[in-house]
Amino acid sequence: MKNKLIEFIRSEIVLCVALLLAVVSSIFTLPGKEILTYIDFNTLFLLFSLMCVMAGFKEMGIFEICSRFLLDKTKSTGGILSVLIFLPFFFSMIITNDVALITFVPLALITLKFSGLEKLAVVTIVLQTLAANLGSMLLPMGNPQNLYLYNLAGISLGQFILVMLPYTCASFLLLALCVLVIHGKNRNAAQSGVSNQIINENTKSGKKSTLSVITTILCFVLSMLSVFKVLQPAVLFIIVAVLYLIFNRKILLKVDYSLLATFVGFFVFVGNIKSVPQVSAFLHGILLDHEVPVAVAASQVISNVPAALLLSGFTQKYELLIAGTNLGGLGTLIASMASLISYKQISAAYPERRGKYFAVFTVFNIAFLAVLMVLWVLIS
Repeated sequence: MKNKLIEFIRSEIVLCVALLLAVVSSIFTLPGKEILTYIDFNTLFLLFSLMCVMAGFKEMGIFEICSRFLLDKTKSTGGILSVLIFLPFFFSMIITNDVALITFVPLALITLKFSGLEKLAVVTIVLQTLAANLGSMLLPMGNPQNLYLYNLAGISLGQFILVMLPYTCASFLLLALCVLVIHGKNRNAAQSGVSNQIINENTKSGKKSTLSVITTILCFVLSMLSVFKVLQPAVLFIIVAVLYLIFNRKILLKVDYSLLATFVGFFVFVGNIKSVPQVSAFLHGILLDHEVPVAVAASQVISNVPAALLLSGFTQKYELLIAGTNLGGLGTLIASMASLISYKQISAAYPERRGKYFAVFTVFNIAFLAVLMVLWVLIS
């Protein structure tokens, strides 16, 4: 029992910290019924619905089909790397950065192995991780903190895109430059194409019922209507939950409920500490006119989702927080929790390369963050 508890804490450390902070802060502030007003239910409803839809798409094998199609058309080192790196960049805008990495990192590992490019595994997975974190910046559904801040800010989808578009375009160019440099150094390294049969076996998905497919497509359309603020998140939540309960209950088991609980914990914690004048005044003070650098710095230590939840309680300059927490996903390995997905997968495939991966990851992340921070200074 003790070992299971320790293992749970290790695997869900952010959740445990969030709940601990919520409980401890509640002891000191003794909130009453107002505690429910601290929780942003609209964000939770929309996040739940999008996680159901992404699980549905993943079950259908949509992302793997697209990957196989593109990889079957390329034979060069640069072509293979472009597909492997830009798939998570563009898909993460819609399916979130963590789902993109869960989907495309295993594909990259098997593709590199059977195309004779195994020596590029470390740098490729590092760039895939950067691509997922950077691509996910552009749209609200790209990552959890975007969805939360987008709802909180009350801005339109177009306004959100305009905030992050310069950084996304710069990120695309930086990734393309990296691919060109790596291709130049390994121009003739790739074997003649990737075995489509091997990739098929690695990403094989069974046939899905027509009703299940229709349910996922319908829920996706309804989710987009909610993102566009046409459909209320509470209505979306009820429809999605009922449809999957009837037509594909397994999807409901694939929702990341620990993430939802983490949000609840931080909502309560932030609501509690806002009621403490001294703490509130201090956080308001350090954020004043420094939203972006403070968000970036906080993300390096507690990761960008908790940073967004915490700092949003002490400033109304949400567009700056959107930029800061997205840029803050670069840097340390925990700056974006999605980065741990890649680290775990390459550690399992190449345990002897963990040290090299960490070093390369850190160098690339610091370099990308430095360039994008310079861009922020120029824009601001």
